[in-house]
Amino acid sequence: MSVGTIKKIVAGRGFGFIQAEDGREYFFHRSEIDSSMDFDSLSGGERVSFDVQSSPKGPRASRVRFA
Repeated sequence: MSVGTIKKIVAGRGFGFIQAEDGREYFFHRSEIDSSMDFDSLSGGERVSFDVQSSPKGPRASRVRFA
């Protein structure tokens, strides 16, 4: 499990980016956030934990939840 901060949300397209503590940046889709979170109310700077999974376009965040 990794920890990071939401860097950017692209609400109209349903995705965002997380800046991990190790400096890497991960894409996430709204379908990957925990059911207790409301994607539409997320904003930059919120601390989250997440798993990293591989995808055809590179690593991405999954199971995103508040840290």
